[in-house]
Amino acid sequence: MDDALQFLRTQILDAAASHTPLDIRSHGSKDAWRPVPVRAEARVLDVTPLAGISAYEPTELVVTARAGTSLAELEAALVEQGQCLAFEPPRLGGRGTVGGMVASGLAGPSRASVGSVRDFVLGVTMLNGRGELLSFGGQVMKNVAGYDVSRLLAGSWGTLGVLCDVSLKVLPRPVATATLRFALSAPEALAKLTAWSRQPLPLNASVWHEGVLLLRLSGAQAAVDAARHSLGGARLEDAVAGPLWDNLRDRTHALWAFAAQGLPNGQRLWRLSVAPHAPMLRLRGEWLIEWHGGQRWLLSDEPVDAVHTAAAQAGGHAECHVGAAPGEPRTVPLPSVLARLNQQVRASFDPHGLFDFLGHAHAH
Repeated sequence: MDDALQFLRTQILDAAASHTPLDIRSHGSKDAWRPVPVRAEARVLDVTPLAGISAYEPTELVVTARAGTSLAELEAALVEQGQCLAFEPPRLGGRGTVGGMVASGLAGPSRASVGSVRDFVLGVTMLNGRGELLSFGGQVMKNVAGYDVSRLLAGSWGTLGVLCDVSLKVLPRPVATATLRFALSAPEALAKLTAWSRQPLPLNASVWHEGVLLLRLSGAQAAVDAARHSLGGARLEDAVAGPLWDNLRDRTHALWAFAAQGLPNGQRLWRLSVAPHAPMLRLRGEWLIEWHGGQRWLLSDEPVDAVHTAAAQAGGHAECHVGAAPGEPRTVPLPSVLARLNQQVRASFDPHGLFDFLGHAHAH
């Protein structure tokens, strides 16, 4: 165990002895995205010393990086080899890190076509709540030992322990891309996306907002050209389309920028995860729809219960991203069986409750 890991381990053991909760963080780029606020009494556990690319085998399409490594550094190394993180993790002003990327599970516009963060995690090492260094998965795509645990850590928001090293699958950058623009209503756009998703088309990303659907194609040049001609629409120049997709990826689109400035009383910005083929939900407000219909953002003054009910009827759930009242949960509680299983998993990794956002009681 090197000096950086040993220092983190010592802090975990000290926190366990004093029953002090810990706030795992590097640059805090994803504070606004946490499922619940960090407990006020939590002590910061800084993971920025865990930085650097540990191993990179371009021919094997695998890279291993320490949790505090910036996404900018990692992606720069991948670009040199003509490769990328296909799921487009948000860079959030250049402050994003590898550990934050995996812990949050946030993915960009291409997520519905290429997969989520957890689909690209091959292996991890982590420090649990006992200060033990654990290893799961591996550094090759065919290694399946402990694979489920590695994937479990994606989107866990640090509630299971401290990510130290992460091995990721990477992919070649696409040979060709093209963005098409269509003037469509939201129901028309959803119907088109459902139909296109059933065809052998090189769909990569989509977004609908204020009467305009943008569709990004990606893949071999011949496939992209053929799809362009069959789908129609107006092609956007790459210099115009690139910044639009970057705004979506990095959450700097006007909808999020407006919400970040502070919403009027009663307004909330909702993130709804629903079945992509679900029809347009009957909720008033401003919509932004991505992931071929699977992720929908709503800026609205609709009652909380109405939004949760509509999301459930559409085969998914809703999360209040901005505007929740003090003490108001952002999502509906898990069913009792899942909640109990969730808590048992957390307790097995973190018996002292050091990383527990909600402050659940654990046996000491």
